[in-house]
Amino acid sequence: MTGQGQGQGQGQGQAASGAPAWSALFRHVRYESLLAGVSGGVLSNLALHPLDLVKIRFAVSDGLELRPKYKGILHCLATIWKLDGLRGLYQGVTPNVWGAGLSWGLYFLFYNAIKSYKTEGRAERLEATQYLISAAEAGAMTLCITNPLWVTKTRLMLQYGSVNSTHQRYKGMFDTLVKIYKYEGVRGLYKGFVPGLCGTSHGALQFMAYELLKLKYNQHLDRQPEAQLSTAEYISVAALSKIFAVAATYPYQVVRARLQDQHVSYGGVADVIARTWRKEGIGGFYKGIAPNLLRVTPACCITFVVYENVSHFLLDLREKKVS
Repeated sequence: MTGQGQGQGQGQGQAASGAPAWSALFRHVRYESLLAGVSGGVLSNLALHPLDLVKIRFAVSDGLELRPKYKGILHCLATIWKLDGLRGLYQGVTPNVWGAGLSWGLYFLFYNAIKSYKTEGRAERLEATQYLISAAEAGAMTLCITNPLWVTKTRLMLQYGSVNSTHQRYKGMFDTLVKIYKYEGVRGLYKGFVPGLCGTSHGALQFMAYELLKLKYNQHLDRQPEAQLSTAEYISVAALSKIFAVAATYPYQVVRARLQDQHVSYGGVADVIARTWRKEGIGGFYKGIAPNLLRVTPACCITFVVYENVSHFLLDLREKKVS
């Protein structure tokens, strides 16, 4: 058997056994991706958390009397500030920062490891569908770990002390996690998991668009495909990819937020969709999209700019240590 044939035979044996394939994937794990992703996620969410709060409040706005009524984004921000001050605007910030930092860190870690594993030994670059699948796989793995934090964030953001004090039952992130587990079990911590899993399509579409836009832009300027962009170029590419992904997938966020809300009980994803459609029509699935775009577009730009610069810095340090 030739060397090439031996390599093919070994590769088939590794795929059949499963474990060597996992070890091959772990070879591509880089802590730089994790640290850079955490940095970007934490900074962007700290800066723009109040807009995330507004988005959640609008997403669950289904006409119930227990909820405050807002006329628009500025009115919502002003009302929260008047009632609860800066602390009110940062309701749920702890699980949001933990969740965003961990999510972005793990997402970049898994995505880059999967992408590197798929390109190992290949001369050609990945196709658009391969970027899409790699990002979807990374998103699903990340959600399995972080979903409890998103449930916690939603619960804390939907405490309306000014309307009904009986709903002020959570004191903080860890108190919320403990109480959800105590009264609702593991199932409570994974409410909204199914629409969240569907929502991995959001990250998949975003990363596919981001990768392809970077590649096409560098090709247009006759640069190397992996050439580092300027801050302004990263911002432009990130913003375009985020707007594309939000426009395509926003309704799942409304469904997930309503499932995670402590004030209303739904029978599942189908029940949320049916009741929202019946009472509010198509517009109900896009409630909160304006504050969402105002938040996620600059948040995405901050995250990707920080990620790209921190990861390049850390990888340069690695190369200097090796040399």
